[in-house]
Amino acid sequence: MEVLEDYGLKKRSRTQDGLIKKIGIVGGGTMGQEISVTVSKAGMDVVIVDISEERLSIISQLISDLLDNMINRWGMTPGEKKSIMSRIRLTTDYAELKDSNIVIECINTEKTISNLEERKNVFRKVEQHVDDQTVIATNASTVLVADLAVVLKHPERAVGIHFLSPVHSVDIIELNKCVVTNKNTIDIINKFARMLKKEIINVTASPGNISTRLIIPLINEACELLMEGVGTVEDIDKTLMKGFGMQMGPFALADKIGLDKLLKWMEGLYDEFGDKKYKTSPIIKRLVRSQMYGRRVGEGFYKYENSRRISKPGSILNLGREDF
Repeated sequence: MEVLEDYGLKKRSRTQDGLIKKIGIVGGGTMGQEISVTVSKAGMDVVIVDISEERLSIISQLISDLLDNMINRWGMTPGEKKSIMSRIRLTTDYAELKDSNIVIECINTEKTISNLEERKNVFRKVEQHVDDQTVIATNASTVLVADLAVVLKHPERAVGIHFLSPVHSVDIIELNKCVVTNKNTIDIINKFARMLKKEIINVTASPGNISTRLIIPLINEACELLMEGVGTVEDIDKTLMKGFGMQMGPFALADKIGLDKLLKWMEGLYDEFGDKKYKTSPIIKRLVRSQMYGRRVGEGFYKYENSRRISKPGSILNLGREDF
């Protein structure tokens, strides 16, 4: 188990008796990292479970980098970084989830259509190591909680809590439950949200919740406009930002989410609903095949250098590369 307490502070939860003190996170990808930082910042202990020691080392460095970015851009102090990291533990052992109030499944799946079986396996493993009152949640937006709850001996503890990225600055959590989710589970999640200073958006069970089902058609339609030559990447983004007050346009947003992640969402929703508005745009497929996943790899609809977004010089038909 890797412990971030090496940052020099004794690990100690600042929460008071009776409040939520420990959160487990299974999967240390981007969302797992962002959630862990936000939870620790609120004073709760965090245990992140991932698949290998090599992954844990990578995750530890990425969390440190995330906090450094928050120091540079958001005014966090080095002392706050130490405090946050001192409450985060990294392990490959599900037994470390013992005594967690909530465990959140945040795994990155390899298959495109939500990979329900992988998530079910996580739910099974988690239940083997936590007590009967622990809430077991998924952060996935394209999975129905009912499909995961069926593998639990205590399905009433299953719930969906979908955080939006960047977790530290988006002040909502989408909450969806299934027919067997009980009041105690919802009460715990509501308390958790209050501790994070986030507002709960209650969502009736539906793959994609509200956020994903709204954003996918928007990005797909932007791609249609782009391929028809109606506007450039920059002009389409600028229209929605300056015309409608959006913080970023659909292409910048797609790059931030990750085009490979968007592809999974789109294929999951199209498989569920069969509606053309969710069908993946060909340009997104081409970018993903070329490993242009967006901001995290330095190129998607835009290029990225030192965290700066730069317009690509060439035609979108050539994936934005200069024509020869």
